[in-house]
Amino acid sequence: MQAALDRTIEVFPFFRSVLKGGLFWYYLERSDIRPLVKPENSPPCSAIYDPNQRGLLFEVSYYRNRINFEVYHALTDGTGALQFLRFLVFYYLADVHAADFKNRPVFDYDASMMQKSDDSFQKYYSAVKRHNKKRRIAYKLRGYKISENRIRVIEGVVSVKNTLNEAHKYHTTLTVFLSAVLLCSISREMAQREKKRPVVLSVPVNLRKYFPSETTRNFFSIVDVDYNFQQNSGALPDVIAYLSDFFSRELTAERLEARLNTFASLEHNIFARATPLVVKDIILKIAYDLSAQESTATLSNVGRVDMPEQVAPYIRLFDVFVSTKKTQICMCSFDDHLTISFTSPFVSTEIQKNFFRILTEMGIAVELAANQIDDE
Repeated sequence: MQAALDRTIEVFPFFRSVLKGGLFWYYLERSDIRPLVKPENSPPCSAIYDPNQRGLLFEVSYYRNRINFEVYHALTDGTGALQFLRFLVFYYLADVHAADFKNRPVFDYDASMMQKSDDSFQKYYSAVKRHNKKRRIAYKLRGYKISENRIRVIEGVVSVKNTLNEAHKYHTTLTVFLSAVLLCSISREMAQREKKRPVVLSVPVNLRKYFPSETTRNFFSIVDVDYNFQQNSGALPDVIAYLSDFFSRELTAERLEARLNTFASLEHNIFARATPLVVKDIILKIAYDLSAQESTATLSNVGRVDMPEQVAPYIRLFDVFVSTKKTQICMCSFDDHLTISFTSPFVSTEIQKNFFRILTEMGIAVELAANQIDDE
């Protein structure tokens, strides 16, 4: 595994960066630190970045036949992280099972070093048109939280084929279908008086699908979709139709370019550039708290993970999840395994129960797993 990591970091040298704070901005600086593989010995999504130490922004660990790749979000997004993990897994399997292969497997990836470390936000920033976001107060999930800022991970594995078949009955995509199921799962826990506020789902969008880019740095946007259960029927077909219409309008290159311009404009703002970092930290903390009021939960579909045909039989599934202060779903698929992972800081698991129960009532079998919380 260490040999595989050594080879992978040569393909992605940008991942050897450390985060540093200057007078006006945080920035990534290349280092010569060698990443080391270690046994899994900490809870999921434990802190990686320590401002008092010059350390890498990712960790590779293992537990039995599972490989873990944890990364700080300032370094990369889900797409970039999975790209790194794919190479790590490939190099590991190609060495461990070398005797089983008639010809050594090859993993083609022709992006240059410059393309992989490209800042695509700045590349596609035009300042011509920006997204005017309408502020709204969303329904907020509440409840007792797990102690010591830990998170609960509940992972459900379902058949890609069976889930897609169900989505196609409603003439929609997998992401829209499962987003609607999540909204309905949340609504079941809302008191009637709480339904006056919309349930707002934040959906990260991989901008590489709309703007040519091979970067492994962050390159995504957030689309917020709101649904009001007091003003609409709340039935699953109605929620699906509403989401389908919303995403068909919003997921276009033109609309996403406006969002990209809004996000990237901060770096081009003369007042922001002249503001000391210590003041920026305070302003960004306030902005984050205000933004948190506008979202109920998050759903992120990283998409399908492809691996070379020769090594694929040695892999069961891929999984992805993130640290969060609310409730979040992350999804990815490999072969016929679609992994749907909830992360949440709350003690209650009613929303997760509702979500997977809706799927099983449709005849979709679900295999569940969860991390152990010590104080339960």
